[in-house]
Amino acid sequence: MPVITNIEDLRVLAQRRVPRMFYDYADSGSWTESTYRANESDFKDIRLRQRVAVNMENRSTATRMVGVDVKMPVAIAPTGLTGMQHADGEILAAKAAEKFGIPFTLSTMSICSIEDVAANTKAPFWFQLYVMKDRDFIERLIDRAKAAKCGALVLTLDLQILGQRHKDLKNGLSAPPKLTVANLLNMATKPRWCLGMLGTSRRQFGNIVGHVKGVADMGSLSSWTAQQFDPALNWGDVEWIKKRWGGRLILKGIQDVEDARLAVDSGADALIVSNHGGRQLDGAVSSIRALPEIVAEVGSKIEVHMDGGIRSGQDVLKAWALGARGTYIGRAFLYGLGAMGEAGVTRALEIIHKELDLTMAFCGHTKIGTVDRSILVPGTY
Repeated sequence: MPVITNIEDLRVLAQRRVPRMFYDYADSGSWTESTYRANESDFKDIRLRQRVAVNMENRSTATRMVGVDVKMPVAIAPTGLTGMQHADGEILAAKAAEKFGIPFTLSTMSICSIEDVAANTKAPFWFQLYVMKDRDFIERLIDRAKAAKCGALVLTLDLQILGQRHKDLKNGLSAPPKLTVANLLNMATKPRWCLGMLGTSRRQFGNIVGHVKGVADMGSLSSWTAQQFDPALNWGDVEWIKKRWGGRLILKGIQDVEDARLAVDSGADALIVSNHGGRQLDGAVSSIRALPEIVAEVGSKIEVHMDGGIRSGQDVLKAWALGARGTYIGRAFLYGLGAMGEAGVTRALEIIHKELDLTMAFCGHTKIGTVDRSILVPGTY
């Protein structure tokens, strides 16, 4: 086993162990992937101010996200097909997050269902909702999240239509994978993954199959999803969902200041500055570049979070310094999951936490709550 010291080490190992179509699904963006790359590279342009002769004892990265105590200002982002990166992937990631002390967010398009995750965890997890045209199904989905005692509903607003992701089209992405010659040859080189999948019955979209009329298997699911994402989604729907849910509501997919104002007006508890990991509008500004303007406009009125491009604890600290009061990791935890299952997710969280803790100290702070943009070099953000 190689020595794992950073998220890139986990990425390399995941690429070796996860079938190509599922690795590519996680590690890609739409169109030219320019926004996907900018999410990560724009963090690197932001420089830190090192301070010395500061007492670095008794450090703490602990804070709160929408009223929840967290070990660090990081949550696991909702990611579709997580259970195809590793057998029972959502359950394993939720367990790792619970033990570490951060929130886990389950995607509507997960392999393991809401009930699967609830049965295997104790801490309330969060649930991410996609709005479909079938409103009866959405009502039942919200009610299932309530029954599972989910701690927050994360409503994604930027997937009314699907961005074109070239790799998924070329790979013929499906869950479970179609047994083509190319897929069989690729899977033959991934024995760990295959063995895990043989040992689980969770190979379909658990929140959907069996819960929607006419969707009893994967053959009928693909046509249903193509028809069901709702391009008519609007702020009136947000109001309806907020009333139906009745708990903490987080709006995901905000990139524009005007939309941030509307998010405040909606009565949501938090918003996530996000471009869907560069998977929707290619050419959009990176999340870390969009963050400061949104914080300046609405940061005193609503809790502002962000996702996109976070590969280290330094990235988390930079986002916090620019006003984010929570961050989300998607690919970083998926690399860990694909590489080593639950232990890999735990390793990803340990890496990010250690980098956050040490960088905070080098910048002259012992408590995350005292960190502000004074730790950043002017002109680099």
